[in-house]
Formats: sequence, structure tokens, C-alpha cells
Amino acid sequence: MHGRAQMAGDDEHSLLVFSGGQTRPSSTTTEAESYLRLAAVSGLLPSLPKPQSKSSSPLFRATTEDYALDSFQNLLFSIARFHEYTGRWPSKITVVGYEMKRRRFTDLHRAALRWPADRFEYVGIDAEGEDAAAARQGELQNGYLPYTEDTYGCHGVLLAKRRARNPFLRHHPYYSSAPELAALLNWCPGPSDQEHGQDQTAVFPGPLPWDSDGAFGRE
Repeated sequence: MHGRAQMAGDDEHSLLVFSGGQTRPSSTTTEAESYLRLAAVSGLLPSLPKPQSKSSSPLFRATTEDYALDSFQNLLFSIARFHEYTGRWPSKITVVGYEMKRRRFTDLHRAALRWPADRFEYVGIDAEGEDAAAARQGELQNGYLPYTEDTYGCHGVLLAKRRARNPFLRHHPYYSSAPELAALLNWCPGPSDQEHGQDQTAVFPGPLPWDSDGAFGRE
């Protein structure tokens, strides 16, 4: 968390997005709200803006994304939330997470969104107090490998995890606030698409706002 806040403070053009939904039935707050509150209470984010420049205070460049239920949605929904909050799309994405999840984000999630590799950075943090080998094996079996077979996490075990993490049946607002992503949000290739040469790993083929050819939105 310290690394995230520090990067937001160092780059006055950045927006720090804490992502995570209301996944626990015993809690009335979202994971993202908890992260932001902890950062503020710990002094990692300033509690008041600097009088001479509102934009120079990381507090005003930090927000929450309150609907993601897994790592893929953490990335996708954070992009949507950035657009909802700023009215534009990010030029670069930096993800801060456990080092053992690096490949999941860089090789699978980023690629699933067709986000340019040269505008994506993953900052890995080693997990504390855990058996490193066991943690890496758990990530491989329960995180990385399932997404190699179900790129968008919308089938089988990954879908079941999403549903289990949504005890209040909350739904994101990004169809309204980021309508440009509606087709991507709906994309769920599966066995029924095999006749068209698609399976559960088929990458979304439609136009996206960050396409380098600038074709998005053309008639």
C-alpha cells in the first residue's frame, strides 16, 4: 500500500485507484474503501489538500473502485472507474500487487484487454509471513492456470468464485459510465462459439478506446 501511495504522490498526473468489491457478508464496506481508509489513517495519503494547488495532493487523486470480485475485474473495472472519475482513458497503467501474481496480470489479464505492453507496468511486492513456495504453488493452481483456460473468468470455477464473492448481489455501473466498454464487459466466449472458431480463451475482437490504430468510434 505504501508503494501505491508513494507513486501517486510522486506523479502529480496519476490517479490512484483502490479496487475491490463488497465481498464479505459480515462487512458493510468494500475492500477498496477499506484500503483507502487504511492508507489515509496511516498517513500514506495527506488528509488535507495543499492550499496552493489542489491537484498536487494525492488525496484528490485517489478513489475507489467498489465492484471488482477477482483480479481480472480489478484491472478491467479500474480502467472503467478511471474513465468514470476523469472522463478520459488512462495513458499508462501501473499495477501494484503480490509478485507471485505478476504473470497472471502481465501475461493473461493485460492481454485479455489488449492493453499495450509498453504502457503497462507491474510492481511486485513479496508476501510477508507466508511460505513463498506454497504461495507460488497456490497462485499457479488457483489463479494462473484457471485463467489460461477461461480468459475472462466467466465459466466454471472462476464464475463460481465471483458469485460467492458477491453476497449482496451488487452490480457495477460501468455500462452507463463507460459505455464504450459495454461489448468487452459482455464478452464471454464459450463452447457455444466453437463453430465460429472461438473457445473460452478467445480474445475480445472488437474495437477498444486504447487501440493504437485510432479506429475506435469510427463509423
